[in-house]
Amino acid sequence: MKQREMKRLAIAVIFCATTLLTGCAVLKNKPVNDVFAKQNLVAWCVVPFDSKQRGPEERAAMLADLGITKLAYDWREQHIPTFDDELRALNKHGIDLTAFWMTSGNNPQDDPYIREIFDFIARNRVKTQIWLLMGEWGGFSALNQRNKVLAMSKPIAYIADRAKELGCQVALYNHGGWFGEPENQLEIIEAVNRNNVGIVYNFHHARLHHERFPQFFPKIVPHLYALNIAGLQAGVTDRFFRTGQGDVEQEMIRQVWKSTYRGPIGIINHDTNEDAAKGLSDEINGLKKILKEIGNDRALATY
Repeated sequence: MKQREMKRLAIAVIFCATTLLTGCAVLKNKPVNDVFAKQNLVAWCVVPFDSKQRGPEERAAMLADLGITKLAYDWREQHIPTFDDELRALNKHGIDLTAFWMTSGNNPQDDPYIREIFDFIARNRVKTQIWLLMGEWGGFSALNQRNKVLAMSKPIAYIADRAKELGCQVALYNHGGWFGEPENQLEIIEAVNRNNVGIVYNFHHARLHHERFPQFFPKIVPHLYALNIAGLQAGVTDRFFRTGQGDVEQEMIRQVWKSTYRGPIGIINHDTNEDAAKGLSDEINGLKKILKEIGNDRALATY
């Protein structure tokens, strides 16, 4: 083959390969057309909850192997030195840091862990959701409803203002107790009066909510930044179930599907004795089972 013909052939091969790769990139970045599409899933409870105790690189590679493109980062004190390593590994594997876990009491300005989180976000210029769990403090339970709302709103407003400076949202995280009731969170959001404060709703910490879910869910949808699914069995409050292993989450998932909510859907491992890869795989399989049962073929087609 002459040198000129070989050159033309090489150019053609490069052109075809570029076209294919570009097409794949366009397909990967297509807008989500269903809230339960696979590309809308967020891995949650997979950092301390992982029997293999993966590090940042191993975790990001695991998510990429599973086809999960988003991570909500839960952490413990021992993970603070690797915050930046986590982000680098996620970026390397094309995983979005969708959310970052935070807990607070009534003096967040004095909390060194909150300072660590905001310093990490600032130096890396990360735009993410902060999933915020508020703890109660001495004397809180003796307050009346209005004063509870006002007392909780003050530290949340401080966190929200700091987050807004960094381009981040704050999602109130239900984890039981007074703060975990969606009606109370709605009152807090109204009192805080910040446009970057919403809710992340968690099935796995809402084991007594299913009966009134149809009543309050439409009210929280306008404020809903994220929603994490799990298995739920009516009347069982002392254990977790995988998605698809309960008897009430199917109807709740159907209601979410039929609503106007289009934010991320979290799937959880939440078991320190389980390989996070297996836990996430089981969650995906359980969700697929439910999607088939409720007739959501459009979402199923993305798996």
